Amino acid sequence: MDGALRVGVAGYGYWGPNLVRNLARAKGVDLAAVCEIGEANSSRLASAFPSIPSTRDFAELLAAYDLDAVVIATSAPTHHALARAAIEAGKHTFVEKPLALTSADAEDLVRLADERGRVLMVGHLMEYHTAVNWVRDYIASGELGDVLYLYAQRLNLGKVRVEENAFWSLAPHDVSVVLYLLGETPDYVSATGAAYLRGGVHDTVFANLHFPSGRMANIHVSWLDPHKVRKFTIVGTRKMLVFDDMQATEKIWIYDKGVEPAEAMAYGEDLTLRFGPITVPYVALSEPLALEVGHFVESCRAGTAPRSDGRDGLRVVRVLEAVDESMAAGGAPVRTNLEV
Repeated sequence: MDGALRVGVAGYGYWGPNLVRNLARAKGVDLAAVCEIGEANSSRLASAFPSIPSTRDFAELLAAYDLDAVVIATSAPTHHALARAAIEAGKHTFVEKPLALTSADAEDLVRLADERGRVLMVGHLMEYHTAVNWVRDYIASGELGDVLYLYAQRLNLGKVRVEENAFWSLAPHDVSVVLYLLGETPDYVSATGAAYLRGGVHDTVFANLHFPSGRMANIHVSWLDPHKVRKFTIVGTRKMLVFDDMQATEKIWIYDKGVEPAEAMAYGEDLTLRFGPITVPYVALSEPLALEVGHFVESCRAGTAPRSDGRDGLRVVRVLEAVDESMAAGGAPVRTNLEV
């Protein structure tokens, strides 16, 4: 592709301003227009980016600005319809998480993007986090040994939503990271949750993901917690690792701890606990959103599948659906569809 990538953005509400800011300064990008239907948000857009054309009509955004790509940062219930319209119009498409609210809609977008030869990317931001990729490389190096299990916590007091429960709102980040780090998709999930604040909308969820390899992951999300927590703990056969995204700089802590021997013991032998040093590696950090935007631009230019492509988005949506189904069944295990 020659020349700048002409990009339009739909949505200037909660996350849209961050995407617009990064697109406006990204190399090789011409931010052609922004679509926002809300009056207050439109005023904020005009004040922050007076030189960027705006419209309140998504069809006009697609038709009038000669776009190469569209970035969709609207509310989750609108993702499927807007993304479908963008792909049908021949635009490469970026959709904020989750890709859609049903796996059928997510499958439809993946199939359509394949048919039209368009890039479809999902905003799984944490897959572009420098520290998360450092952890992924560390796991691949074998320093942790074999990963046995991991657990994630994403907690805060608010923001309470009404159109989606806490798992759909918060956990796409954690589900995408778990699948990214482990390199496999769960074969079944079980989950329990509660709607303490609004009837029918779970604000607290505990989900268990079981993988074909035998590994497990637990994800705890809540809008009703005194602590603001964004943390992963990974337990390996050799070492243990904690990634704490609330820390400004020292985000990764490695514990040289374990239980030995790992093999079967003879009669009368005891397990030995091993306590080694704690290390905090230096990881040069970059803004994940800038890296994510840059990756989308590169994928559009090259016509290659991005890291968090439509299939990645579909896998996450299938896990979210299975969690909802398990909660509705009182925590009973629910199989997930491994075929993507």
